[in-house]
This record gives sequence, structure tokens and C-alpha cells, in this order.
Amino acid sequence: MAETGTTRLATAGAFDRLEVALDRGSPIPLYYQLAQQLESAIEHGALAPGDLLGNEVDIAARLGLSRPTVRQAIQSLVEKGLLVRRRGIGTQVVHSQVRRSLELSSLYDDLAAAGQSPATRVLRNDIESASAEVAAALGIPEGRDVIVLERLRTTHGEPVAHLRNHLPATLLDLDTGRLEATGLYRLMKSAGITLHSAHQTVGARSATAAEGVLLDEPAGAALLTMRRTAYDDTGRAVEYGTHVYRAARYTFDFQLLARP
Repeated sequence: MAETGTTRLATAGAFDRLEVALDRGSPIPLYYQLAQQLESAIEHGALAPGDLLGNEVDIAARLGLSRPTVRQAIQSLVEKGLLVRRRGIGTQVVHSQVRRSLELSSLYDDLAAAGQSPATRVLRNDIESASAEVAAALGIPEGRDVIVLERLRTTHGEPVAHLRNHLPATLLDLDTGRLEATGLYRLMKSAGITLHSAHQTVGARSATAAEGVLLDEPAGAALLTMRRTAYDDTGRAVEYGTHVYRAARYTFDFQLLARP
């Protein structure tokens, strides 16, 4: 039976680890309250990848909700890529969405700090002549040698981002094995390079067919883009990055302050 006021009930299966609170007097729809709490549980690890949520009918009965309300909550998280419905198995947690604050940090460190088990596949680690775009970003003459890196960053075995970086050729020695074992900024730090600031632009576009194959998305899927030029504590440009991220797996967090 549905209760009035606030309902606090534990549900079966993976929900045994959770406490779900529903405020029936709130103007916030019940499906949205449930979805938000499930998303928070996934984000903070209370629901882990591979966990089964249990039967919608059972969840509805335990929480005193209608089945369509529960289905709507679950579907909203399926659309975000946090849950997946598998025939013969049920609704399963896939992963949490990566939330990254806009500060000078590496994706590897952000994923590691969030418990996302980052892994890297180096697709390219070469020397090439700087294009006009790269030269302008790094403040070097066009045609000068630069290191070009391409990497696929994954979490829990699923692709999150395709990373392309250009660095001055004489900056440091970048061993492919070490790049696959740790993050680029960690290697810079170990080489005595102190990052100080960066100029960064965030945007969005559709995935190309090649990007879709690489990131396990259909061609035309939404991608987040990021361009960044990072500077060391002497003011020297040490990295120019052009990255794309799966929009279903990744968000940028902003903190906005009003002008006085």
C-alpha cells in the first residue's frame, strides 16, 4: 500500500544495499525522485556495474508505486546509458557517467579518483611536422617537429574518449608502455614539468563513422569536444589537446559566479 508523506524502503536484490526515500508531498514527480536516487547510487558505487535491479513489478510493490512510474524512472537511466535491459537477464547497471569539473587535471586522474578503473590503448605515438593549427597553439614555427599522441581511454572495458595530443618534440620521452599504464600529466610531472594554467574550449558535434566504430557509438551520435592548450609555470605551451567524449558517458561540470 502506498504511504503518504515520505517513504523509506529497501528493495530486493541490489537494492538491499540502498535506502530509497520518496516524498509524496513534493511537486517533484515520483519517477524523477526514484531515478535521481538510483543515479546517485550508481555514481557513488552503491550500485556497481553488473548489478541487477530486480523485477519492476517487485520494485513497484515494495515502494508503493505504479509499474509505469518505476518503468519511467528506469527508462530515463537507460537513455543516459547507466542501465541496460538484457533479454533473459533483466535490468543491469552498466556504469556511472563520468563527471569532470573544469580544472587543470587529466582525464586519467579524474577517472581514477572516481573509482572508474581507467585503461588506455595507445593508437599512435609518432613525430610529425606541426600544422599551422598546432604550431599556433604551441607557439612554435609551422613545420617544426612535434610529438603526436592518439589514445583510446576506457573504463570498465567500455570506451569513454578518443584523445589526441600534440607536444613539443623535445619536451620529454613518451614511452608507449608507460602511456598505457598511466596518464600523460603524471608522466609530465615525473619529468619535472609543472603545469600552471590552460586555455580550454568545450563544444559538441556528431560522431563520424570512424569515431563511431572507435567509441562504440552509431555514426551521428552526440559527442562532446574539448580543445586545450596547457602551459607550464614558465609560461611555455607544453600540450595541445583535441579530444572527443561519448556524451552518454561524460559531462563537464561548471561553477558559475555572478559578477559583483
